[in-house]
This record gives sequence, C-alpha cells and structure tokens, in this order.
Amino acid sequence: MIITYHGGHFVKIAQGDTVIGVNPFGKNSSHKPIRFGARVGIVSMDHPDMNGVENLSHGEKVPFTISGAGEYEVGGIAISGFLSPKPVGEKKLLNTIYTVEFEGIRLCFLGALSSPELPAEILEGIGEVDILFTPVCDKELLTPADAEKIMLALEAKIVIPLAWDDGAEKQLKLFLKEAGAEKTERIDKLTLKRKDLEGKEGDVVLLEPLSHA
Repeated sequence: MIITYHGGHFVKIAQGDTVIGVNPFGKNSSHKPIRFGARVGIVSMDHPDMNGVENLSHGEKVPFTISGAGEYEVGGIAISGFLSPKPVGEKKLLNTIYTVEFEGIRLCFLGALSSPELPAEILEGIGEVDILFTPVCDKELLTPADAEKIMLALEAKIVIPLAWDDGAEKQLKLFLKEAGAEKTERIDKLTLKRKDLEGKEGDVVLLEPLSHA
C-alpha cells in the first residue's frame, strides 16, 4: 500500500491498480485541483475543498463515490461511514467519519471532525485502527490537543496529521509536541504492508503535501 498526501484533507491510497481518493479538491476549492483515475472516491463533507470526485475520473476510470454514512463494499474494499455528532461551521455542514478495510489494513479518516468527543456507538463502529488520518488545523476543527486525545482513544498504530498545510504549521508543531513526535521527519509517501504495523503504537508519520513539490 502506498499513501500520499495532496494537502488539505486530500489523501490517495494505492495498491497495485486499485486507487482510492479521499476528500479530493473540487473546482471551487482554494487548492489547485489534482486529477488522477480512482476506483473509489470518498467524500467526508460537501465542501469545495473535499468534494471534487469529478477529478478522480481519468479515461475509462470513473470512481464509485461514497459521500455519507452507511456500509459499502467495492471490489473487496470494505468501507463504513459514521455521521459526526456535531455539524461544522456557520453553514452547519455534516461530516462523515470513514473506516476503510483494504489489504488487511484498517484506515480511519476523521474528515472535518470538530470535536474529539465521539459517542460509544461510533467508537465501537470504528473499532481497531491501524492508520488514523486526523486534522490538526484548529480552524473550527480538532485542536492539536483534541487530535492527540482522539488518537489515544482509538489506539491507532500510526497517525497521519492533515489540514495543516494551509497556514497551520504552528498547530502541526503543537500536535507533534503533544504526541511526543517533535523529531519526526517529513516524507513524500508512506509505503507499507500489514506486517509493517507490528510494534507500532501511536507512531506519527508526517507526509509532505505533494502540492508543495
């Protein structure tokens, strides 16, 4: 599995010919749209910075789009969506948390989560997390301390901070301090297999946004 980060909440997961795009930039996004072909497109919130599934089509590749709570299965990939208990911002936008079971690895995308307090039924539904993707930007969403709190609650083996690339470097540094990962170096991509998760416990991986390249 290869994981790359494109900025904002936008993550690409690739395994062989199978690609999953999570929260891609839309045409009215503050970020420059990035295009590639994907098997699955996942949207946590109907916001221009997160709903650009049209940019995940390439040639004959058109993604199966998931944009809300529920249980899904696409080509052997199991996906579950859980509606966040609190809406986001003045427009009261709804956010969906997702788990993705892929190649024996369980990923959890918090999306635009605004509170670390999750009901017991959502925590139970999320279950054991191998890789957690959490915002740390502190702009109506999780603060660095909140992100560290939920990372511990979910007992994630690996944690990848998101949404810090647009003027929130200070919040990223605070999160790294909270997580005891201040010396973490930025990498362009994370490549791993199930066996690579052995012995991991709250390890922070800091991905450089490819949009910065």
